Amino acid sequence: MNTSETQQRERIRTEIHASADAACRGLATEVAALIRERAAQGRMVVLGLATGSTPVRLYRELIRLHREEGLSFKNVVTFNLDEYHGLTREHPESYWRFMHEQLFDHIDMPAGNINVPDGTVPRAEVFARCFAYEEKIRAAGGLDLQILGIGRTGHIGFNEPGSGRDSRTRLVTLDALTRRDAARDFLGEANVPRHAITMGVGTILDAHQIVLLAWGEAKARVVAQAVEGDPVDSLPASFLQGHRDVRFMVDAAASSELTRVKHPWLVGPAEWTPALARRAVTWLSGEVKRPVLKLLDEHYGEHGMADLLTEQGPAYNLNIRIFNEVQHTITGWPGGKPNADDTYRPERASPHPKRVVVFSPEPSDEMLGMGGTLSRLVEQGHIVTVVYLTSGNLAVPDEEAVIAADLVLDFANGSADAAPAKKVRDALAAKQGDPRASDTPDTRRLKGLLRRGEARAALRLAGVPAAAERFLDLPFYENGRYRQFRAGPADITAVAALLDELKPHQIFATGEGQDPSGIGAVCFEVLRAALASHAATAWRADCRVWLYRTPDKSWAAHEIDMAVPLSPAQLARKVQVVYQHKSQRSQTPASGSGLHEAWQQAEAAARDLADTYDALGLAEYEAIEAFCRWNG
Repeated sequence: MNTSETQQRERIRTEIHASADAACRGLATEVAALIRERAAQGRMVVLGLATGSTPVRLYRELIRLHREEGLSFKNVVTFNLDEYHGLTREHPESYWRFMHEQLFDHIDMPAGNINVPDGTVPRAEVFARCFAYEEKIRAAGGLDLQILGIGRTGHIGFNEPGSGRDSRTRLVTLDALTRRDAARDFLGEANVPRHAITMGVGTILDAHQIVLLAWGEAKARVVAQAVEGDPVDSLPASFLQGHRDVRFMVDAAASSELTRVKHPWLVGPAEWTPALARRAVTWLSGEVKRPVLKLLDEHYGEHGMADLLTEQGPAYNLNIRIFNEVQHTITGWPGGKPNADDTYRPERASPHPKRVVVFSPEPSDEMLGMGGTLSRLVEQGHIVTVVYLTSGNLAVPDEEAVIAADLVLDFANGSADAAPAKKVRDALAAKQGDPRASDTPDTRRLKGLLRRGEARAALRLAGVPAAAERFLDLPFYENGRYRQFRAGPADITAVAALLDELKPHQIFATGEGQDPSGIGAVCFEVLRAALASHAATAWRADCRVWLYRTPDKSWAAHEIDMAVPLSPAQLARKVQVVYQHKSQRSQTPASGSGLHEAWQQAEAAARDLADTYDALGLAEYEAIEAFCRWNG
């Protein structure tokens, strides 16, 4: 039982780390100590391993320990959690291949000690093979340590909602959300296998020790539910509560929905900073469904906030203060209103016009998160540059590339100009019959050009002047794959050089708090490093950085420093702008609302935020785009 007051609602020991890298360094040190201890005793270590982006940093650190500190894996036996059914080992998305690329090919573990479920087993033989897998784990002495990630549905391994506590290794049908989340890896949801072989919840619970890793905001809600809620079949990770030696290791973003982080006043004395007071009051407004100015003393007392009133009340005064703070975030001038008193405005009035740089990790991100604001900045006379950090070619389904290649072939009508398009067309045809094939350089170039065309069409419709865009095509993306990206000095140098050239007064960016292996987070870390390289320059001291979010994770009211209202016409224009990214239709994982199309998610998120402001008692708008000022 947890004896910490602030963690009283947590039924699983949960460690919050400064970053995913810090957590993985600590865990790798523990794993190395266990391996060395067993080696000194002449004994084996049995590890249960997971795939996906979550444990990649752990595997990188284990490889480093092997190469630089002599850690040997000769006394290690591994069992992987799962594998897609129907994929050969050579398929780019098979977990057998993933584990070899990310770990096994770089350490000295004997090949005979590696165990991954076989995805090619005929359906009639699956049950017997799964039984044999369980027997092999038992014969090895059981799992000493099981490493887990967690899916957005709360699945561990491929134990989808509905999996029982006593389930064993078996064939499962994948949840629709799980398949949508994997759609980009497979270049389309239609290509994602419908079945997988997975260890069962009961198999996992048999491990002597379990460590679950989780990074990024997208995992925050399900982590909190698994740690603080009741164990239920609909959330398989919640069954970990019954294990004798289990802990979660999470980064700050993944911890954000835990009560001790989100609502600390509910689990102990709170230090009532201005920021926490604003968070608490806006939350209370939603809880009791009353505008901020109508909150009463008893509302505070009934929701664990009596000490806030004692320190900063009475309610009337506190309500007015918080109402004014939120009201001052609203502006129709995201670049600052020239020749106006900016005392209570989120952005300064001068200079005007400003040099504004909008960074988009992939084409369409900027329109999804701030398409209306982007148009407003241009209309108000600012010098706007939109920078696409990656080409986005990995997100283009083959079918879209075939259409583009056919169009070029028809236009060229047999001339020599058709040769490159014919090469791409032939490569795509060959790829369909070879599960090991990846896109050729020409195919990726064509897909990148397709996304450039869509981005330019969207910018034109948004009113952005011609030649205001830059396409950096950062190397980490061109040389990488989804869930396995890793930026380097060349990426930072490219962004730093662009910043030095443009010397912006305002920067808009996204990606902070996302899964650290995702494109958005990698791009943000590149930008962070590039800005750090200019820390001593005059332009950097005068530059404000505003963070926007894509619709899958909107800002909460207390996090917002600038809210830009959109009229019905402006919202309709934003929807049309997003719609120009035709290759991305149905490529976006469904949001919490169940909407699949990107333009639907963008519209719904902007309307929802306006409804939030309306519920707080502020002016009623059609839609709002929101930003948080970054002071890193």
